[in-house]
Amino acid sequence: MPIELRILGWAVVLGLVHVLVAAGLGTRERGLPWNVGNRDCAAPPLGQHAARAERASRNFLETFAFFAAAALAVVLAHRESAQTAIGAQIYLWARVAYLPVYVIGIPYLRTLIWAASLWGILQMLEALLLH
Repeated sequence: MPIELRILGWAVVLGLVHVLVAAGLGTRERGLPWNVGNRDCAAPPLGQHAARAERASRNFLETFAFFAAAALAVVLAHRESAQTAIGAQIYLWARVAYLPVYVIGIPYLRTLIWAASLWGILQMLEALLLH
């Protein structure tokens, strides 16, 4: 199996981790009765860390679609290379680092990590479209 597809699988796992961390922190703050209830009324506001985890989860989902499309296109077009493998790995490891850095609240480092994940996607696209 191409490494790009394995990394895509791990990125799906990471996306689930993002969702579970955000949900867990939100449940810890809002309480289990709210989480398992019908949620008919407005949700109580989240605290700092839970809100950051929720935003990090949304941000992951924003980039994941582009990564998944690039990884699948690279494999379907048989354009796998060292460049696409490294790009996929950089995307994944940057996204692994993004969640704790965002929840802790390190703004400039968070942005650099996000840029690294974008660079990983761009490496895959360059190999797909320009080579």
